[in-house]
Amino acid sequence: MGVVLLVRHGQASFGADDYDVLSETGWEQSRLLGAWLAERKVAPDVVWRGAMRRHRETAEGMLAGAAWEVPVEVDPGWDEFDHLGVVAAFPGAPAGDAMRAGDRREFQRLFERATARWSAGGHDEDYPESYPAFLARVRAALDRACAAAGPGGTVVAVSSGGPIAAACAALVDPTGEDPAVLARLWARFNTVTVNSSVTRVVVGPTGPRLLTFNEHPHLEGEHLTYR
Repeated sequence: MGVVLLVRHGQASFGADDYDVLSETGWEQSRLLGAWLAERKVAPDVVWRGAMRRHRETAEGMLAGAAWEVPVEVDPGWDEFDHLGVVAAFPGAPAGDAMRAGDRREFQRLFERATARWSAGGHDEDYPESYPAFLARVRAALDRACAAAGPGGTVVAVSSGGPIAAACAALVDPTGEDPAVLARLWARFNTVTVNSSVTRVVVGPTGPRLLTFNEHPHLEGEHLTYR
């Protein structure tokens, strides 16, 4: 069977002028992850990453920690949705001000309410990317990663919490017959995904299956973060 390891990026720079940059903690999380994977004899055939800076920097830190020399491919399908755009579209929510103020709890409250509105549908014109379009993009990226893993291969895909949660929800509920159920699954996965965590997908004759979610034994103390 093939294996796809979905890696959430290390901690980004919440409250900074440019969020899309790893913090010092984020860099260390990435290096610790690489070392942990290498100790367990993980040897990927390729590393894929989203097109965002935090994805690139996480891949760089992970490769340095693991001492891997493998090709790195960019797949924008693994990019995070525009979370600031989604929060800004929520009525009365000053997303930029909340984030610049560095108030993580307040921003998290806004984020959960805003993403619930986004994923519920009915307001697609308010957003730069609708929730159904986001899900379709992530599913296509997952299909490409699974195809690349093939029989017996290993692919590491560096992404963000939103796409990883979407991939997990689709794997748990592959038919997606009830959009509300799928949205609840996505929200549950998304709110607990740890920075630099690993989610394993196995690819067999019957297709991809979710094997583990949110592994993070390489982290402890100050290195364990969610945002």
